[in-house]
Amino acid sequence: MKQLYILIFSIFISFNLQAQGVLKKNAVYKIVYFRSADGKPKEDRNSTVVVASASQNLISNAAILGHKAKYPYEQSIVAKPAQILFQVADLGIDKQIATADSLAIGKQTFEFSNESKVILGYTCKKATTVVNSNRIDLWYTTDAGIKAAPTSLGQNLGLVLEQVRNGNSFVTATKIEEVKNSKPIDLQKISAKLTDGLTYKDLLWKSRFTTLSVFNNETINFIDKPQSNDSVFRFAGGTVIARKVKFPELQSNPNVFVDLTEQSNGDAYDRTGSVFIIPTDKQISLMDALKNSVKDLPVYDNGNGKKYQGVVATANYNPVIELMRFFTPFGVGKYNTLKLKDKNWAEKVYYRQDVSELFPLVNGKEAWIAVFIGNYDKGGHKVSLNITLHNDGRQKEAKEVILPLFNSTNVMEMAGQEYATMFSSDKGLEVSFTLAKNLKDAKLRYITTGHGGWGNGDEFVPRKNTIWLDEKETFAFIPWRQDCGSYRLSNPASGNFESGLSSSDLSRSNWCPGTVTNPEWISLGDLKAGPHTIKVTIPMGKPEGSSSSAWNVSGVLLGVE
Repeated sequence: MKQLYILIFSIFISFNLQAQGVLKKNAVYKIVYFRSADGKPKEDRNSTVVVASASQNLISNAAILGHKAKYPYEQSIVAKPAQILFQVADLGIDKQIATADSLAIGKQTFEFSNESKVILGYTCKKATTVVNSNRIDLWYTTDAGIKAAPTSLGQNLGLVLEQVRNGNSFVTATKIEEVKNSKPIDLQKISAKLTDGLTYKDLLWKSRFTTLSVFNNETINFIDKPQSNDSVFRFAGGTVIARKVKFPELQSNPNVFVDLTEQSNGDAYDRTGSVFIIPTDKQISLMDALKNSVKDLPVYDNGNGKKYQGVVATANYNPVIELMRFFTPFGVGKYNTLKLKDKNWAEKVYYRQDVSELFPLVNGKEAWIAVFIGNYDKGGHKVSLNITLHNDGRQKEAKEVILPLFNSTNVMEMAGQEYATMFSSDKGLEVSFTLAKNLKDAKLRYITTGHGGWGNGDEFVPRKNTIWLDEKETFAFIPWRQDCGSYRLSNPASGNFESGLSSSDLSRSNWCPGTVTNPEWISLGDLKAGPHTIKVTIPMGKPEGSSSSAWNVSGVLLGVE
């Protein structure tokens, strides 16, 4: 098959142009380049196009020149004879940025070989360079009488008719034709929009996705009377902040990421954190309890004598939908004054989580987005939160179903919500739900972390988590992480022990300070319409004195009708 592609490609080139001589110096030419890799044409078929003249070369593509390109798009212009490289990006209608580099072309270096080959009837020589550890071979001719190339590389060599990256990715000229009545790009107009190279790259990169700024350097702490404002609401003594966010309506299925930045504003410890959506589609929501009292939440009773507020879905209530579980890293920011030789603290800690599968819940809607960090410190923590949407065209399912089932993380801990100790009984945590239609390829998005911060507490003791579907065991595993020490790089100087270890070196029940705990995806197969139950059981450790264990688990059911 590869040989067939090469044969077709060779015939295509030979039919388009036979050998020709020196091109006119004062004419304008359009050179069209065919892109291929491993002997196969690139799928998008968007040819690179160079418009070359004595005064400038425009490096563009067929979609842009045909006014069919989607924003943002980028073109390059080489101003001659000064060889100034202009990069111009159109971010939207009437929104254009540009930068210029007078050194980039002149400082290029090449190794020249005695190899040659004929492309479009011209005898071409080979020049080789390395860019970001990639080998680039340029096949160029000096017989055409003009200088141009499909990228900024080799603009001074001659007419580059083929560029090859790492021996398998090709940009090959297929046609050269004279262009009549072509007007040059107005470089004075572009020069009025110039910015420095780094700013240009940053603006172009950020224009390729949508950023929703949810929180910016907001405090999460514990005080008697937390103050809300018109956009940011503070609850549970200030340990929960929430904001209503409007999500754009997208026809595609984007890749969606939660990005959180955290630093200590006074609290020195590793704390449980959670980023979550507060559903408001049923009669009762967590917002009611946050504004009023934890008593507004429905109670789950598993028979062990305690009442657990708002942890499972009911006919008139949906628990919060966890986007990201994270853990703070022992005072990064506030306690950077603690020093060790040749060890440096991070100024902030960054957390990032892919939550694409949950986007259909908020597509085109307003939703409450909240962050919780459990702490009893007046300074607490500072956080910033962004959600980014990247249109990469993931496959979109016909009818996606997303059902929040349970969340035992007591995000209202500082307002009296019970700790998740329901696993002390055999019943554990159980939730019933009803499917209106059959569900294909059902999965449970399950996040679990054990808590109990002393030697025999479940934070440091492996415990098997078992998931039961309709009273049958369907999945079991031991959540356990042994990579916690990797994250000590964020904070090298607090919590050190006489043994030479640090607290965050120790392995834990699926969570490490300064990290995100990733979901476990549990396959449940195809589910029939009608009632079902899911149960989680964990052999939770027994209390010792005033210390007790708990398990923060959250579960969302996903599938396709």
